[in-house]
Amino acid sequence: MEAIKGYDIDILLADVKNAVDKVPSFPAEMEPPVVAKNENLNVAIELELSGKDIPLKTLKTIGREIENDLRSIDGISQITITGFPDEEITVSVNEEVLRSYNLTFSDVANAVANNNILVTGGAIKTEAEDYLIRVNNRSYYGKELNNIILKTEDNGAIVTLEDVAVTEDAWSETPDRSYYNNQSSISFQISTTNNEDLIEAAENATIYSEAFNETHNNIQLNVTNDRSQIIVERTKLLMVNGAQGIALVLFFLSLFLRPRLAAWVAFGIPISFLGMFMMASYFDITINVLSLFGMIIVIGILVDDGIVIAENIFHHYEKGKSRVQAAIDGTMEVLPAITSAILTTLVAFSTFFYLDGRLGEFFGEVSIVVILTLSFSLFEALVILPAHIAHSKALSKDQKMYWFNERATTFLDYLRDKLYSPVLHFFMEFKILGFSILIALFVITTGAMEGGIIRTTFFPVVASDQVNVTLKMPQGINPLVTESIISEIEQVAIEVNKEYTAKQEGGKEVFQSIIKRTGPGTANASLKINLLPGEERDFTASEIAGSIAQASGEYPSAESLTFDAGSSFGGKPVSVSLLGYNIEELKAAKLELKEKLKENTLLRDISDNDPAGINEINVELKDKAYLLGFTLSDVIGQVRAGFNGLQVQRFQRGQDEIIVWVRYDRAGRSSILNLDNMHIVSASGNRVPLSEIATYFIERGEITINHLDGKREIKVEADLKDPKESSSDIITDVRENIMPEIMSKYPTVSALYEGQNREAGKISASASKVFPIIIFLILIIIGFTFRSYLQPILLLVMIPFSLIGVAWGHWLHDFPINMLSLLGIIALIGIVVNDGLVLISKFNSYLQEGFSFDDALIQAGKSRFRAIFLTSITTIAGLSPLILEKSRQAQFLIPMAIAIAYGIAIATVLTLIMLPMLLSVGNGLKVYTIWLWEGKKPSKESVEPAIEELEELHENDELTQNA
Repeated sequence: MEAIKGYDIDILLADVKNAVDKVPSFPAEMEPPVVAKNENLNVAIELELSGKDIPLKTLKTIGREIENDLRSIDGISQITITGFPDEEITVSVNEEVLRSYNLTFSDVANAVANNNILVTGGAIKTEAEDYLIRVNNRSYYGKELNNIILKTEDNGAIVTLEDVAVTEDAWSETPDRSYYNNQSSISFQISTTNNEDLIEAAENATIYSEAFNETHNNIQLNVTNDRSQIIVERTKLLMVNGAQGIALVLFFLSLFLRPRLAAWVAFGIPISFLGMFMMASYFDITINVLSLFGMIIVIGILVDDGIVIAENIFHHYEKGKSRVQAAIDGTMEVLPAITSAILTTLVAFSTFFYLDGRLGEFFGEVSIVVILTLSFSLFEALVILPAHIAHSKALSKDQKMYWFNERATTFLDYLRDKLYSPVLHFFMEFKILGFSILIALFVITTGAMEGGIIRTTFFPVVASDQVNVTLKMPQGINPLVTESIISEIEQVAIEVNKEYTAKQEGGKEVFQSIIKRTGPGTANASLKINLLPGEERDFTASEIAGSIAQASGEYPSAESLTFDAGSSFGGKPVSVSLLGYNIEELKAAKLELKEKLKENTLLRDISDNDPAGINEINVELKDKAYLLGFTLSDVIGQVRAGFNGLQVQRFQRGQDEIIVWVRYDRAGRSSILNLDNMHIVSASGNRVPLSEIATYFIERGEITINHLDGKREIKVEADLKDPKESSSDIITDVRENIMPEIMSKYPTVSALYEGQNREAGKISASASKVFPIIIFLILIIIGFTFRSYLQPILLLVMIPFSLIGVAWGHWLHDFPINMLSLLGIIALIGIVVNDGLVLISKFNSYLQEGFSFDDALIQAGKSRFRAIFLTSITTIAGLSPLILEKSRQAQFLIPMAIAIAYGIAIATVLTLIMLPMLLSVGNGLKVYTIWLWEGKKPSKESVEPAIEELEELHENDELTQNA
């Protein structure tokens, strides 16, 4: 069961338990149902214990010792050990022997249960001391049960268990074995809770394995999957990218600002991060991939406001003001715009807190990092930075200008005066042309997305260092058949390894190890292929998985055979749940859908969750059975005892729970003829062959029954051959072209699109609710700042056009647009608004200084060109190392960085050109509206909020003076 976001999982657990407890009866001899919540465990490391020609029993004994040793290490509490079936004691009987001694299964089972006991019988309390009465006749091993007496004959002869049965310690008949590089092995999986350190647990386990191997020659404990290395590598990768981003930000600051001024602006980065680190622990934030990604995102944003404030302070200083006065006036002038810019960015990032699905949970941590860091940066920019600049030599007249500063300033002046200013004048003169170009670019971009030139998908594939092959055979198949097929695929994988190793740089083995598992159950088997780490490997796991799949070919006898190479958020790229109450139509629709998906050359690993059930022998009594006193319950009870076994006892032996079974020996259960020849004992003690009193027929039963929202469900899933292909296009094709035809043939069947589509739907649905609220809050913040309704709306009109940069940025880097890209667009909103606020603030300031409307727009653009250019280039510089990163560990984060960086690049152009055009058009609409309404045409300046505010201030001053 899945709880909706925000619902208390413990309350849901109690509700489900209460509902299960209300069920009046369950099938006879069913294991009691267990209702539990899934704990959030993180796999830290996996180990394999193996040795050449070491018996499984010996391996298990040593494995239990290793398990105990590992549990005694601080920080390791969650260990799962697999690779062997359950142990049990089997009491194997023979039909002829039972008849010869006139015994039944119940006689044997009762004798064992009543004699193999450990019980107390009370206490005798004497005046001196107490004496405990007890019977300790518990035997823990099979051979020790042989002397149990089953019956005595009239002649005094004693029949013991050894006389009628073979008793032995055995492995469960349900297969479950592991093989490490073709040697029997025991698998250990060490996990950590959220309160335990995953890296520390993995390090301790690695140290233990190294010490173990030093003291053992013929048996080794190998590390097969160290998840901590992935975290360490990703953390190192992001730290390197973060350091490179900071270096680039500092470079551009030093290049385009005076060195001392740049130093004080850059000083805000460590101050802001320090504040964030102080508060992070209160929000349970740790140093991990997501928090580091949040820090990389915020690096470039941090200096934006510092640049604007420092530039403005320097501008006031050049007017002849003192350093302190220039710092005060320069800061106060941009205070409303800076505060609003930070607040809108914080509001935009807060969107992640309200998104459903895994991505909402993941990137909520990114949001906390960004929000905390920007909050401290606001304080630093408005209080600490002006004080530092005012009391430093940054404003000194004789401060040295380096040659690179002079060239950078000359370059910026050239861009502003020779390129930007003429272009702005041109488009202010020909606005229709300007808007036509932008609209055309937007239409071309959306057309490229619809046409598949710019690809879209739901979620990116997370790079993996493993290939997992999963084989599912029909239920009830001989386990030797299952093992033979998975062994064939293992040999294919070994040949593929040779092929890729020959092409690998340095000739390193591409496959580090192959772990084969048969079971649990007769129909299941798998291969886990651990690859060379992605940083050293020349090929993706998906390429290798595809090669193994192609070389393996098809196995028509298999229910499903999948080759997984990596994981995706939300499940399979293509996942369709067929729902209905008519099981025949559901199964027919399933088969037809699978055939249609097989025709799609972009898909592989097509499977479903409706395997064929095991062949069932359905027993029915003949009429004569009732005449002889038999009931169906009596008959099936004795059949079950013989072929399934009577569970006589359960007890603990060491760390294992041992079950004692009484049933036919293997030979007595190897043929359907054994069922015919079985003798059923009536209540009067008569024995009758089953074939005399019963008939049976054979058909396949159901092994799995799934329900979704109360309806019977069969889920059909498929994976992409190339992870970069568009799963959304395939889902659209299934929804629009395949499913309508199938549902017209099977009217009782309906379809839901699960997997990644469902996860994307959850995010989209929650975003559709929260996004309008976020936009409304941003409008309120901007409206309060400028005391205008129109200017905030015009500012947000630019946001859809920033998608031009986002889309073509993905095309340039060969990434499909996915949900992470959309999350980047959400983060982009606050950053786009930031630049627009700076320009509008300056525009309003020029109007209040007496500039004409057109001059104020032109001068505002030219005045803020330097600040907007610097804020954009520093943000892009901070993200560029991550965008250009070739490491596979960073690939799933790159789309969000592309969305922000390229979105900002196009937004810079929009802010400097489109925003003045929009402000001019908006002004014209107000002028002509008032003209039509009042009959008198006002001036352009008089309808602007800045002028209206100024006039109100003058009126208030006059009233104050008159008073």
